[in-house]
Amino acid sequence: MLLLDRVRSLAGLGVRAGRAVRDVGVLHPVRPDRAARLLFPYVRFGPVPATVGAMSALRFPDRTALIDERGALTHAELEGRASALATALRERLGEDERVGVLCRNHRGFVETVLAASRLGNDVVLLNTDFSATQLGQVIEREGVGLLVHDEEFDPVVDGASFGGRRVHAWSGGGTYETLDELAEATTAEPVMPGRVSRVVVMTSGTTGTPKGARHDISIGSVLPAALSHLMRVPVRSGAPIVIAPPLFHVLGFGYLSVGLGMGMPVVLSRRFDPAATLRAIEEHKAETLIAVPMMLQRLLDAGTVTTTATVSLRVVVCGGSALHPHVSEAFMDAFGDVLHNVYGATETGWATIATPEDLRAAPGTVGRPSYRLTVRILDEDGREAPPGDVGEIHTGGGLRFAGYTGGGGKRVRDGLTDTGDLGHFDDAGRLFVDGRVDDMIVSGGENVFPGEVEDLLGGHPGIAETSVIGVDDERFGRRLAAYVVRAEGASVDEDDVRAYVKAHLARYKVPRDVHFVDELPRTSTGKVKARALRG
Repeated sequence: MLLLDRVRSLAGLGVRAGRAVRDVGVLHPVRPDRAARLLFPYVRFGPVPATVGAMSALRFPDRTALIDERGALTHAELEGRASALATALRERLGEDERVGVLCRNHRGFVETVLAASRLGNDVVLLNTDFSATQLGQVIEREGVGLLVHDEEFDPVVDGASFGGRRVHAWSGGGTYETLDELAEATTAEPVMPGRVSRVVVMTSGTTGTPKGARHDISIGSVLPAALSHLMRVPVRSGAPIVIAPPLFHVLGFGYLSVGLGMGMPVVLSRRFDPAATLRAIEEHKAETLIAVPMMLQRLLDAGTVTTTATVSLRVVVCGGSALHPHVSEAFMDAFGDVLHNVYGATETGWATIATPEDLRAAPGTVGRPSYRLTVRILDEDGREAPPGDVGEIHTGGGLRFAGYTGGGGKRVRDGLTDTGDLGHFDDAGRLFVDGRVDDMIVSGGENVFPGEVEDLLGGHPGIAETSVIGVDDERFGRRLAAYVVRAEGASVDEDDVRAYVKAHLARYKVPRDVHFVDELPRTSTGKVKARALRG
């Protein structure tokens, strides 16, 4: 009987998967001569961005690949430029040197990644918020021999004392070569790399020095996640997608790959502006928007939600940091039930997906595990915790983390990787993230999760945004401190904040320190810089 139930379950899953593949239009008809060449890029380059670009050029040559401030490029044009750049960069790179990319969201970023990954050289995605000191430390540690960067970052690169070769990606001219000059002056030649390139993504570094995460990517590790995504997130081939987070971030980079691979015109802007993002959705009739929670709040604050934008959007994917319930509910009230919340990490990729139905039924959830991916909550002794109990989140079966480029890795238990987050499952199997392990404090013998207090204060009408952290306390060991940005025109004070928390949560969860600030220090992906607050 159990075997029969298992067979029925798998059959039902197969039917749903087949419908998902059909509905998104992945099976686009291809001319026989091009179809015969589809496997060649994979055999030549391996599972890398260059393969995605080359395959899409065969499948959708005349379809728009990306749109930025400089206009549009078709997949054939993008592939042609990437091929020419690969030929040019090959003469400027040592075999084991890495290519650093320090760019805003535009075609130069995409072209560089596609070109470098054709050569077999590793590509290091660098955070545009890095100081000169941070940049210098990272490019030295990562062995960057050639740096492609926007001209605006000249002072930062100069201050980093980078001694390798430099190419300007955006604007440029004068001292350094530009991507445009290289692409236009070079004739593409066949490339046969001696190794498979890796893309190195930096961790956020909100609580320490950013680390470079390496992954072992294969068809076997990518297909289950892709299939699960198609079954829960109804993106469509050929439908424009607006990517607002930085492309160097795992969320932005992941959906750049999704967009290029599915033939979805990728709409990019060098800087996030809420009004401009809404105009881009309207102008290009975009069906999908990728954003971080802070961006969703900025879109709501812009007050320019239009009928056109709400009608065209079918999917909004959010991730990168905690999505507070008051934000998800307000966004769906304004834009419709189109919001999907993904949870994962730079090291492990996405692990769960919350559908709009999940977010309505259980605000604050990050959803259910992706297909063929294991998510478990383990206690301090490594035992699986029952629903409702908080423990450490461990994942397995998805993107394979190959360790940090500077050495070290994540703790692994029974084949499952520790995410560093605390969380719990509800009775319906939905995951909730209660905070980072490092964020939880013990105050007077009680475990306190700052995220719970943040969620509550986020719903206060007089508070625009807040961050709650733990600080040292001589009497209790640790205590909570709240940093609060008042809503426009609000006069909420310290006593109001404490009284509000006391009325809804246990007494020991009331922040004893309340600081009012004009804004919270954030990374370019919307995460609050905890070290800056403690400083």
